[in-house]
Amino acid sequence: MDKLLALNTLLEVADAGGFSKAAQRLGVATSSVTRLMDALETSLGTALLTRTPRKVSLTDAGIAYVEQVGKVLDDLAEADESVFDSGASPVGALRIAVPSAFSRLRLAPHLAAFLAEHPRVFLDVVVADHYADLALDRIDIAIRIGLPDRDANLVVRKLADNPRYVVASHDYLERSGTPATPQALDSHECLRVAYGGGYRTRQVWSFRRDGAEERVEVRGHLLSNSIDILLEAVIAGRGIALLPEWLVAAEIRAGRLMRLFEQFEATPHNGDAVVYAAYLPNRRHSSKVRAFLQFLEARLQSALEG
Repeated sequence: MDKLLALNTLLEVADAGGFSKAAQRLGVATSSVTRLMDALETSLGTALLTRTPRKVSLTDAGIAYVEQVGKVLDDLAEADESVFDSGASPVGALRIAVPSAFSRLRLAPHLAAFLAEHPRVFLDVVVADHYADLALDRIDIAIRIGLPDRDANLVVRKLADNPRYVVASHDYLERSGTPATPQALDSHECLRVAYGGGYRTRQVWSFRRDGAEERVEVRGHLLSNSIDILLEAVIAGRGIALLPEWLVAAEIRAGRLMRLFEQFEATPHNGDAVVYAAYLPNRRHSSKVRAFLQFLEARLQSALEG
């Protein structure tokens, strides 16, 4: 019995729920699948499958075995792929984790061009705002916005700066007045990004100009960990927000938002966040990882310069 063939066939039977459907997927005779499963169960000394006229299902032992076998086969496929992927030409599956808003505005518009340049790469893009565990979630590259030293155990690469703009709608400024200086923000409704604290948590925005820094504590009735929610609120005239340039630049150009304090460099209290990539050390020599990062870095730099 070819053990590797038997294990792959078992996974196909489990997924298909029957011998004939699994055989069709594999392009072999149903009798071949049946004999292979019988041989596998005999070698293990236990039943993995429950057979009925209408369906084939896993026993409790089969469920546990399939779970372990799936991990082993995934690891084997990853090992095989790593050998191919160490060459000059990018090849294989590339799994990327990226925040939702950034994906929509800065990644999605470029994916077709990347695939056209690298036709042997298969992209699997996971759009999620949670902090993914790269090893557990089998992520090749995580695109993140923040402070790279948070990922001290990973390889990190800065892709672009992440300038923030203080913005408000014209309607809000007409109603509430335009603050002449950053310090005037303490009397305005400020829409704040949630950094782990509740609405009572102090939040400070920092403003730098000519080497000097001033800090302003801001308050407001809307706090969210979603910058898309804050963007919609600021466009609707609910207050003043400090948001990434890549999120608000189009709204400023379209006249829906106005940028305030252009002569200042503005940051929230969490410091000078950047756009960066993080990946596991064992992906360091991957040609597909290298190709994707070079591609994305060039596109992000072009967007900032434009």
